[in-house]
Amino acid sequence: GIVLELMKEAMVSKLGDTKGFLINGYPRELKEAEEFESKIGDPKLVFYLDCSAETMSSRLLMRNQSSQHCDNTETIKEGIESYYQASKPMIAYYERKTQLCKVN
Repeated sequence: GIVLELMKEAMVSKLGDTKGFLINGYPRELKEAEEFESKIGDPKLVFYLDCSAETMSSRLLMRNQSSQHCDNTETIKEGIESYYQASKPMIAYYERKTQLCKVN
């Protein structure tokens, strides 16, 4: 709720200065998508970066090598599985609404 309220305040403050907004990483779950639509409105377009678990895992492991992150292979695998489980219903929801643009 806090993230959504902060986002709404920021968006409202810029309404006259913009043609739209690109929001990265939100919503991540169907519940968040529904809350966004009820409090802010329907998005005109939703981009979904369609990436294999293998690609995500290798990129996260490379990130670990160049930063202070200390995720191991098992932690990364669990995080990716959790992401897929949480995002599947939201992706299906936007596919039905024809607002989803998949990018490979």
